Amino acid sequence: MSNIDVIKRLYQAFSEGDIDSVSALLDPSIEWIESDGIPYGGVFKGYEAVLNGVFAKIGAEWDNFTAHVDEFIDAGDIVVTLGTDSATYKATGKKMIAPTASIWTLKNGKVVKFRQYIDTLAVVNAIE
Repeated sequence: MSNIDVIKRLYQAFSEGDIDSVSALLDPSIEWIESDGIPYGGVFKGYEAVLNGVFAKIGAEWDNFTAHVDEFIDAGDIVVTLGTDSATYKATGKKMIAPTASIWTLKNGKVVKFRQYIDTLAVVNAIE
């Protein structure tokens, strides 16, 4: 499987709520960096930290979360994705549509590092 195939499979697993497949594609010691300025902003080290600090919170606080990718860019051990995240924040009922760019670093078919760039204002506007 190519690195782009790994990332496409990862997005498919996210969309299906298949957390077992997600965990199989992420290195157990992954470094996950969310954009500062959003509730989950910061650096998470290790799969359990990502699961509890990012995935569980998004699932608990947002309805219909979707990460749509418009473009996959192959840069060898790095894959860049460009797209849009959308969801409705449960506490406010406000919808968020935010352009995103993500940088995925892979080694031996697993994601070892993720860095997100998102329109933080779009996220904040939905939660306030």
